[in-house]
Amino acid sequence: MTMYPEQMRSPLPDYLRAPHPGTSDQYVVLPKSLVETMPLPWQNALHQVLQEFHQAYAHLNWPEYRVVPSRRERLVNLDEEQLAEVGYLVEIDVDGELVYRERSGRRIENPEETEVLVSVMDPIPGDYRNATQDTPPRGFPAQQVAPWS
Repeated sequence: MTMYPEQMRSPLPDYLRAPHPGTSDQYVVLPKSLVETMPLPWQNALHQVLQEFHQAYAHLNWPEYRVVPSRRERLVNLDEEQLAEVGYLVEIDVDGELVYRERSGRRIENPEETEVLVSVMDPIPGDYRNATQDTPPRGFPAQQVAPWS
């Protein structure tokens, strides 16, 4: 049976089309603290894939990326500092109404419906344990510690 290009499907774009934690239209972000706590077989598999990926694309002029933990919020729920961070401002017009504007001055017609990404504290634990410090992150098998260590 002959497969034509339009019949061949690529599983990764199909998978990433659906919403998943750490994905956007342009990027896939894997928190290091979670990747480094995956079971060793997963780490070995990811290591192999990343090594091949970097070998294949090392010739490109890579920028340095800055990843900022963020969440979607409506403009009307932001304070002045958060509005400034995302490039908006709020003012009171002559009628005493709040008016939301872009930095360029363009008025936002529906600020209660306009959502933006605003930075937040990173909710992913930075160390290798979750908040209780006694149990591993959900979905990962607990590492066994020898009683004499």
